[in-house]
Amino acid sequence: MVKEGHYFGLPPLVLGVAAYLAHWAVVGVILVALALFVFYFFRDPERAIPTEAGAVVSPADGRIVVITDEAHNGRPGKRVSIFLAIWNVHVNRSPEAGTITGMDYRPGKFLAAMVARASTENEQNVISLSTATGEMMFKQIAGLIARRVVCWKKRGDVVARGERIGLVRFGSRVDLWLPTGAEILVKLGDNVKGGSSVLARWPAQASLRSSEHQDSSAAVENLTATGT
Repeated sequence: MVKEGHYFGLPPLVLGVAAYLAHWAVVGVILVALALFVFYFFRDPERAIPTEAGAVVSPADGRIVVITDEAHNGRPGKRVSIFLAIWNVHVNRSPEAGTITGMDYRPGKFLAAMVARASTENEQNVISLSTATGEMMFKQIAGLIARRVVCWKKRGDVVARGERIGLVRFGSRVDLWLPTGAEILVKLGDNVKGGSSVLARWPAQASLRSSEHQDSSAAVENLTATGT
């Protein structure tokens, strides 16, 4: 369980026990049940992170509600939107290993996360990630009930694939944008798990070019270090 669970769960638990001991049984049961739900909501299970090259994992638990062509900063690509119901795990994870190059918090509305306009109009945190095979972007989006976007990372942080990066409290949406060429492996209605479900795969050519570039850079560095 993430630490936020203690902040929200302990007060109703303590009050519930106190109410029960004061013979306010109904109130006590309701408060204890609320505390147990809060603890359940903030659970943070371990996940098996895929290791295959080019895999892009889901940044969140939930259901795929949108797969659409969408440009980002003038670049063509695709957006995959994941709806998180209140019973889903709400810890968000990095879809790939890389460096966070942008962190843009945008205040906004609190439309129901299922509504298409939520992707652009709701309160959200837009995270740009530079990886070995290209740039991607994902958003933490608040919903009708979720009113707080939480991110534990900052610009310049290096993250691993599947690493925990934050959460959105009490129901939300997470969008993932990938450039044209990435192979989308999920379909509408699929249920996915954050950090373990593979949503997409970078094209083999991109991975190969990245590997060749890294090998070339390493060779140059070796030559420079040896003075040849």
